[in-house]
This record gives sequence, C-alpha cells and structure tokens, in this order.
Amino acid sequence: MARFVVWHVPVTVTGRTTSLRLFRLRDGRRCAVGFSSADALAELLGPEQAAVELGEPALRALTSPLGVDELVLDPRLVAAPVVAPTGPTTTPDAVGRTGTDRETGPGGPSTGTAGRPATRPGARLQHR
Repeated sequence: MARFVVWHVPVTVTGRTTSLRLFRLRDGRRCAVGFSSADALAELLGPEQAAVELGEPALRALTSPLGVDELVLDPRLVAAPVVAPTGPTTTPDAVGRTGTDRETGPGGPSTGTAGRPATRPGARLQHR
C-alpha cells in the first residue's frame, strides 16, 4: 500500500470560503507551498495562519488548473539583509514626507498651485 505524505498547506479563510494561499518564487513564478508539520508552518507564517492537510496529489490537482506547477516543501524566509543607514536619518511625517521636503508655505517646494501639496515624480494619487 502506498504511503501518503500529508502536507500542511496555508489557506485563506473568508466567511465560509477557504482558498489556497499561493506564493511567488524569486523569478516571479507562482508556487504552492506545503509544510511537513504544523509547527514548521506556524514558525514561518505565524500561529494564526489557517491551514489544511493535503497530500501532494490533491495539492497538484488544485493548483494545476491555475497554471501553478511548482510546489515547495518547507520553504525558508528569504529577505534582503538589513543594512544600517550610513548618513543622517530623517523620519517621515504622517504624509510620508521626510525632513528635507517638509517645508511649507507660499511658494515652498512642497506646495503646488492654490496651496495644495505638489505631487512628486512617480507619485500615485488615490481618488476617493
């Protein structure tokens, strides 16, 4: 008799709907992840992360129609190393401006026409 390996797979629960959480590889392709134990899942994604137990064939059957063919068992956290600032630091204010661009007032660099804040190059505006 074949032995099934059970994976602990992270899911998102919204109301009565449960859906798989998909992740991305370094090259941008989507992948599904599984963990060999509930403890390994909680260590990486936190103890509040919901999960289901699935065998590899079931996980492949769920992800295949989505075009996801990569499965990763027991992934590790991959993040860029933390680099300490080298120069003087500034703290952004509530609007996200730093100390060098906080100047306000008539004609100041952070105001546009009619006293409205000027948009910086590459800034995205949200309309509500």
